[in-house]
Amino acid sequence: MKRVVMVVAPQQFRDEEYEHPREVLRARGAEVVTASTHAGECIGRFGAKAQADAAIGEVDPEEFDAVVFVGGAGSAVYFDDERAHELARSIAQRGGVVAAICIAPSTLAHAGLLRGRRATAYPTQKDDLVAHGATWSDGPVEVDGRIITANGPDAARAFGEAVADALGL
Repeated sequence: MKRVVMVVAPQQFRDEEYEHPREVLRARGAEVVTASTHAGECIGRFGAKAQADAAIGEVDPEEFDAVVFVGGAGSAVYFDDERAHELARSIAQRGGVVAAICIAPSTLAHAGLLRGRRATAYPTQKDDLVAHGATWSDGPVEVDGRIITANGPDAARAFGEAVADALGL
């Protein structure tokens, strides 16, 4: 069984960017674990509740086939979080899938994972991604090897499907 860790902000993650990919991944057979800055309840922008199974610093990247960074205003907490960067880089180095949606691709950019890659994000992040070496794409979902990015809530289900496809589910 493929294992995926979804990283949400403790507050203000985007509800559908968590819920839709999670539904797709589970329906296609993945085990989904949720992580945040701390274990416990996290609250989305529109009131969705996510139960973080672990703090991001406690996640062992060796146990996961993919990491998905969920967007929403709160996800900016991970842009310069070295624990988030290390998790993403470790999974990428092992050939796993690294994905982010909405503003969360900035976390991947700051971790150095988008340099020379095609990527998309919420339009406010364009300059940040380009400044960190990404090639900007205006598409809703961008797949460049094992790196998957998406531009926002309307793309959430297609984003989840792209992650599941990349995992061979």
